[in-house]
Amino acid sequence: MERLLCLSSSSPPSVLRVTETATPFIGSPISSPSASRPNISVSCRGRFGDAPLDSSSARGVLGVEPSCSAADLKAAFRAKVKQYHPDVNTDGDSDAMIRLVIQAYEMLSNYSRSEIIESECLDPFDEPECEALDLFVNELLCFGKGCLYSCVKAAPHAFTFATSAGTARAPSLGNGDDYQVQLAVGQCPRNCIHYVTPSQRIILEELLDSILDVPYDTSAEADLLYALIVKAKFENNRFRKPKKQPKSSTKHVDWY
Repeated sequence: MERLLCLSSSSPPSVLRVTETATPFIGSPISSPSASRPNISVSCRGRFGDAPLDSSSARGVLGVEPSCSAADLKAAFRAKVKQYHPDVNTDGDSDAMIRLVIQAYEMLSNYSRSEIIESECLDPFDEPECEALDLFVNELLCFGKGCLYSCVKAAPHAFTFATSAGTARAPSLGNGDDYQVQLAVGQCPRNCIHYVTPSQRIILEELLDSILDVPYDTSAEADLLYALIVKAKFENNRFRKPKKQPKSSTKHVDWY
């Protein structure tokens, strides 16, 4: 079945042809607020152009069989998120792997990416795992290359322009205590650069990509993104580093 979506009120209007398809799912169905929307196929890709996933490779990422139930699928997703959490996985690939796990679960379930994040990935915003020294750019607000106070010009080692939209991104990690970065953040005219933890950054970037990748209204996802940014800022300001316990030694103690 085909549906025509009008993208402009101009004359003649711009029209997008959308094909609605029904995706079979093994196991009990998962209720989704977006079930009434057309099922538009969007390729699951990494933030920097990874190859798209198919259903077979998605099952391989989560380690599930084609006949698995919805409960088994959710359990596998949660286990993989824990396995690749930055605090547990110190190999340096936790960023890419958590993205891949979220995208695989999105493909195999009836959840959208924003619904997955809202229901399963809020722990880093409730309890930040470390000090917020990573950077996240809200590209929905960014002026991009036309900005008079460009963060890319102020701190080119930390920021770059996205090749598609021309907005700023922060691909490098852990630059929050850099003076040039702090200057760029303070000069941003739209306050769209935020200090976040590694786990928060991964989730925010995945949610941002889900907004930028689709052609239909994403106001609900944008509201969720804003809410998570506000929550991250609040909780990160409350974060305190664990106090180091004084080391005791009996090396120079005289025993009688």
